[in-house]
Amino acid sequence: MIETTWSEAIKRKYPEPVVLVVSCDREGRPDVMPAGWSMVTSGIPPMLAVSIGHRRYTHKLIEETGEFVLVFPSKGMEGLINYTGSCSGRDVDKFSEYGIETLKSKYVRPPLIKDAVACFECKVRGKLVTGDHTVFAGEVVASYVSEKYRDRLYNFGNNRFRTIPGE
Repeated sequence: MIETTWSEAIKRKYPEPVVLVVSCDREGRPDVMPAGWSMVTSGIPPMLAVSIGHRRYTHKLIEETGEFVLVFPSKGMEGLINYTGSCSGRDVDKFSEYGIETLKSKYVRPPLIKDAVACFECKVRGKLVTGDHTVFAGEVVASYVSEKYRDRLYNFGNNRFRTIPGE
């Protein structure tokens, strides 16, 4: 082992899962952003967590509403990931501009994204401020899987996404 910088060593994390985080404002207008830092935090009750930068519009929306939808994107959503990560919902309606197809959620206001591998409706049950990010822990109140897509996308760095076959 040789000592190196944090920025050099952390590049070895790839491939990493990528998710889409769907939130909405108090009027119900949806927004979406990609995130690389998410995880399962509990089985009983089922909980998922995602780390969101403090300056992100999604952070503001989750703080205000206490809910989000975590989406596992499928093959073919590479452009959607890149687009939603390149602009802010403060400035543009990503859903109309990109033509994102949605399905109505059952228990939260943010919509599901059609043709995703899986979607999880989450209600925030805890949060942890960690430097320039907040980790939002959401209790999964409803889960959905695609009947068509099984293989989710992974980030291989530098806007390169590929699937790793699922079971």
